[in-house]
Amino acid sequence: MSSQNLIIYNLPKLYYIFNELGLDFKFQISSVDNKNDLEKKIKESENYLILSNEKNLNIHNQIVFENIPINIFKLIEKINIKFLKIQFQRQSKINIKDYILDLNSREMYKNIDKLKLTEKEINTIVYLSNSNVSVSIDELRKQVWSYQSNMETHTVETHIYRLRQKIYSIFGDNEFIISKKDGYQIK
Repeated sequence: MSSQNLIIYNLPKLYYIFNELGLDFKFQISSVDNKNDLEKKIKESENYLILSNEKNLNIHNQIVFENIPINIFKLIEKINIKFLKIQFQRQSKINIKDYILDLNSREMYKNIDKLKLTEKEINTIVYLSNSNVSVSIDELRKQVWSYQSNMETHTVETHIYRLRQKIYSIFGDNEFIISKKDGYQIK
């Protein structure tokens, strides 16, 4: 996991305060005072948060100071919460083949096309994509549906069939989930 970078933009006194506190932060702190340096710092940082008093920076992952003064411990709490939200957003998207699977919105994307999925469909896709070999129907019953292996049911086959139809209707992809003699696979 990349380290968290707190970029303090055009607030040198705040940067000085953080350094003076000498607390053991869970993030790296840096200070920039012009837009060129800010853009450069953003390009260098994968996981960043910007503290600024300018609203119109048009940058994601930013906390704008509107009510000053602010309690420093409330500010640190706000920073930690924002970093958690950023991490949650980053972890919610999974790349599978040419698609992006958004676990939060339960949607699958390719270019401008998107498909709304159920929780079981998401779980099925994730489970299949995490396997390098084909997954048996029995294993899917146990791992995704939590059914006993001795239960006679066509739940898995029905769900896979419907999921493949949904994917084909939106993306025209008949090869996303492949049927094999010993189960299903996403390559």
